[in-house]
Amino acid sequence: MSKKNKNALGGARQILDMNAFDAGAEATERNPLLERRLANVGAATVLFYKEPLEIVSASGSWMTAADGKRYLDFYNNVPSVGHTHPRVVAAVTDQIARLNINTRYLNSVVDLYLDALKATFPAPLSNVVLSCSGSEANDLAVRIAAAASGGTGIIVSENAYHGNTSIISEISPSALKRGNLPDHVVTVPAPSHPGQSGSIENAFAADVKRAIAELERRGHKFSAFVCDSIFSSDGVYADPPGFLRKAISEVRKAGGLYIADEVQPGFARTGDAFWGFARHDVTPDIVTMGKPMGNGFPMAGLVTRPELLERFCEDTGYFSTFGGNPVAAAAGMAVLDVIADEQLQSNALRQGNHIQERLRDLATKDDRIADVRGAGLFLGIELSQPGEKDQPNAELASSVINGLKDRGVLIGAAGRFGNTLKVRPPLSLSQDEADIFVDRLADALAASA
Repeated sequence: MSKKNKNALGGARQILDMNAFDAGAEATERNPLLERRLANVGAATVLFYKEPLEIVSASGSWMTAADGKRYLDFYNNVPSVGHTHPRVVAAVTDQIARLNINTRYLNSVVDLYLDALKATFPAPLSNVVLSCSGSEANDLAVRIAAAASGGTGIIVSENAYHGNTSIISEISPSALKRGNLPDHVVTVPAPSHPGQSGSIENAFAADVKRAIAELERRGHKFSAFVCDSIFSSDGVYADPPGFLRKAISEVRKAGGLYIADEVQPGFARTGDAFWGFARHDVTPDIVTMGKPMGNGFPMAGLVTRPELLERFCEDTGYFSTFGGNPVAAAAGMAVLDVIADEQLQSNALRQGNHIQERLRDLATKDDRIADVRGAGLFLGIELSQPGEKDQPNAELASSVINGLKDRGVLIGAAGRFGNTLKVRPPLSLSQDEADIFVDRLADALAASA
C-alpha cells in the first residue's frame, strides 16, 4: 500500500485505542458503576467497547454480564484452559489455605512446577526466573541481553507490544500515542510479503540485517531481537513455519540475542507446537511468558541459558516478592496438567483448522475478508474495502466487533491499522462453539454491508 493511501486511512493506531471505550463520547444512558471507575482511575482508565460490559461470572468459553446475557469469549488468551477451570480453582484454593510465601524459602510445590515447565523447553534453556507479569519478564530479558551482549540496540516489529515498564514501553511501538521510538530501537515490517528476495523467510532476514546495520550506523551496539513469534499485535503472521530461521541466523552472526516473547502465542495455543518459536525450528536465548501461564492467576517468567543469567547476576541482583509464590506455582502446575490431560494442544489445532476452513469459505462470499491466517486457536481475520485487499478497513472491523458484542461474542482487533480481528478463544473450545462464532461473524458482516 502506498504512503498516500496509509495516510488517507488515518495511519497507524495505538493498540489500546482499537476497541476502547471513549470517555469523551456521549453516553446513551447514565451508568453509575462506569462513572465510579472513571472517577477512581481517571485518565488511565482502559475499558472495552462503546458501552462497557459489567462481567460477573465466567465458565469455560463463556462470560456472563450483570444483566444475565452470556458472551462467547474469543477475546482473551489469559483463561487459556477455560474460565474458572475447576482443577485450577482447586489447586489455588488448596495451596492458599496451606501457605503462600516468597521464594527465599524452599517449597516443593515451586520446584515441582519449575521442573515441569522446563521439560517443555529445549534442554539448553534450563534456568527459570518467575515474576508477576509479562512486562516484568520482558524487562528482565532485555537487561540480561544487554549484560551478555554489551550493547543496547534492540530490533522489534513495527507494531509490536511487549509490555509497559519504562524499558519495555520503549520497544513497544504499538503502545505509543505520540512521539517516536528512542534512537536505540529499530523496527522491521511484519513478515507478510516476500518482496524482491523471493520468500518471506529471505525478505524478513534481509529486513533484520538492514535493521542491525541501521543500529550500527546510529552508533548503538546490537543487543537483541525481541519477537512475538506469531506477530500478534502486527496482525497475526504465523506462516510459513520456519521463516524465522534465517533472521535468527543474522541476529547471532551480529552478536545479538534472540528473545522469544511467548506471552501471547505460548502454552499450546498454536496447536502444532507448545511454544510459538518451536514452529520455526529455532532455539531462543531467552523465552518470556505470562498471560495464560496461571489461567487468570497473575504469574509470568522467563527461561534462559545458565551462563546468560550468571553474567547478569554478577552485576545485578534480582528478586520478586510475589514472583514464583506457591499459589502461583500451584496454578501453573494445574494449567500444564490440564493442557496435557485434556489434550488441549491437539484440540487447538483441530478447532483452529475448522474455523479457518469455515472462514475461507465465508471469504469466497464476502470480498471484504482480505485474508485469514494464523495457527491453532490464534487467528487473524483481515478486513478490507470491498474487493480491494490492500486497502485496510478499520471502520468495518470496529463495526463487526461491536456487532459481534450485540450478538453475544467478544473479540478484539490487531494490526497497524486496526483492521484485523484477533481470534483467541480458550483452548477448550468445542466445535459447536467454533460454529457459533463463525455464524455470528457472518451475520455481523452482513449487517455491516
